[in-house]
Amino acid sequence: MRGTVRTISTPRRVIADLMHASVRVPFVSLTRPVNVRPLLEARAQAVGPPGWAAIFVKAFALVAREQPILRTLYVKLPWPGFYELPRSVAMVAIARQVDGEDCVLPQRITAPDEMPLAEVDALIRQAKDAPVNEVPAFRKMLKITRLPLPLRRLLWAIGLAFGRHRVKFFGSFGVTSVAAYGPGELHALSPGPFVLSYGVVGPDQTLDIVLRWDHRVTDAAPMAKALTRLEQVLNTEIAAEIRANRYQSVPKQVRVVGS
Repeated sequence: MRGTVRTISTPRRVIADLMHASVRVPFVSLTRPVNVRPLLEARAQAVGPPGWAAIFVKAFALVAREQPILRTLYVKLPWPGFYELPRSVAMVAIARQVDGEDCVLPQRITAPDEMPLAEVDALIRQAKDAPVNEVPAFRKMLKITRLPLPLRRLLWAIGLAFGRHRVKFFGSFGVTSVAAYGPGELHALSPGPFVLSYGVVGPDQTLDIVLRWDHRVTDAAPMAKALTRLEQVLNTEIAAEIRANRYQSVPKQVRVVGS
């Protein structure tokens, strides 16, 4: 059967490069349902409540503030070791269209635990709504991806090998979801070290969270404890901030993945 040969677009090369960088990361996953009833009550009372992506970005960063392992990267150079960051850097998967093609691009948010939730939400909404070339993280990623393959591989190798560069390119944790399009668990790949995804809220006011992590960095028990603490943060600090501010935000136009 004769098919049609098509070139790989720049947005698809972004994902291809990301998968190439992720293939050797020894990921382990933990899925857990969390009860978010107090958080749901706070969102129900808010005017223009924050998106779920912003909520999980700030909540995970708050947990990482308390638990340094969630701010730790595995690095190869100058020799294999761990690189602990003073602050979290989130990479949020944003669903966009580039030249009529559906794609996913990463929005970078530094120290979301130090920001008001409204500011985290605004950065994500800007990444959804603004022209692609006006979002610095998108512009940088697409610029690198337009380079010839050997040069891209070199830049990615440097970015992955050194902790200081790695956090600039890939952050300390990622947040992604397909909850906006229905139920289902998403076990995403990333250069690591942590990827958080979440499902839809069920009738029992719970939702499933999937946490994937680089097994070289830590084990299952600390991650189980982190998810327990994440549930607490969602229903206390995050819910309290939403209630305190009665939350105002820009109406949605383009959906963030999982928003």
